[in-house]
Amino acid sequence: MTQQDQFEKATTPRFGRGFLRDIWYFAALSRDLKRGKMGRYEFLGEPVLLGRSPDGAIFALRDICPHRAAPISAGRFRKEASGDEVVECPYHGWRFGADGVCRAIPSLADDQAMDVSLIRVRRYPTSESQGLVFIWIGDGEPSEAPPLFPGVAATSPKVIDRMDFHAHIDHAVVGLMDPAHGPYVHQQWWWRSAGSQHQKAKQFTPSESGFAMTRHSPSKNSRAYRILGGAPETEITFRIPGLRWEHVTVGKRQVLSLTCLTPMGERRTRITQIIWSDHPAFIFLRPVIAAAARAFLRQDGRMVDLQNEGLKYDPTLLWIDDADSQAKWYMRLKSEWEQSRREQRAFRNPIEPAVLRWRS
Repeated sequence: MTQQDQFEKATTPRFGRGFLRDIWYFAALSRDLKRGKMGRYEFLGEPVLLGRSPDGAIFALRDICPHRAAPISAGRFRKEASGDEVVECPYHGWRFGADGVCRAIPSLADDQAMDVSLIRVRRYPTSESQGLVFIWIGDGEPSEAPPLFPGVAATSPKVIDRMDFHAHIDHAVVGLMDPAHGPYVHQQWWWRSAGSQHQKAKQFTPSESGFAMTRHSPSKNSRAYRILGGAPETEITFRIPGLRWEHVTVGKRQVLSLTCLTPMGERRTRITQIIWSDHPAFIFLRPVIAAAARAFLRQDGRMVDLQNEGLKYDPTLLWIDDADSQAKWYMRLKSEWEQSRREQRAFRNPIEPAVLRWRS
């Protein structure tokens, strides 16, 4: 391999622009959606009413009333004579079911015949499992089930943190999977330092809609794992559009750290960090672990802000092997997903098993 072959320029117009569609996106934690409440969200630049009806069902609608464009989420739930729960627009009281079909227009006079069921707002399919809510953004009904994650303990999450990055999801994802920035961006005594770097070699295999770093013992300079005691082993998995989880096992105990990236718009991506565990370390050290996770996320956020100073000039980005191979894989996964949708066929994972080497 020549030196030129080791470099790849991220010049594709799809990087940093547009979004994957016909796919599940993380929307919210189940605990965020209370019975009889609804809220206004933004996913992929689209306004969405996300709510839970008084009977407990989760639903999502385009949050624009077709009458005068008021956000329907600013209205209220109303129980019809049929027993159905509908949402009522705050402007003129137009009422819509969870399926998006208009049920009533109160301003119509008795002799003004109109089939209001022909009026609809867009409905987004939703799914709830493992305490997580996913939303399907695309045309038609979902073609696959939403992801399930190993190691989700029966108890509630031990750590939850959120932050909005001022970046397109592509930049957020590439930063998330970058294996070389740790000693520079995350300099803490309990993690790594620039002086502790050494060469690493990790085995990767394809996984469902993504790839995984196969189970292995954490690097010796990753001091945070020491609080778990024993001989921890970890597996790190990535799945498009923006899900990364690390499943750590220590004997019969386990820790699952899930990071969900949800594009709110072209230049805003919400990062949600969730940690479950049945390990006793979380009984005594939960505040310390939560503070550490929060510090990590804020450090990444500050680096995103610094990166934006260069990105505003729309430069060509230079990616190298092997440290940036995961970024290249992400782009291949995106490209294959879009092509499979255009050709109306099953997704074919383009990732092949490989060993990647880098220093960190």
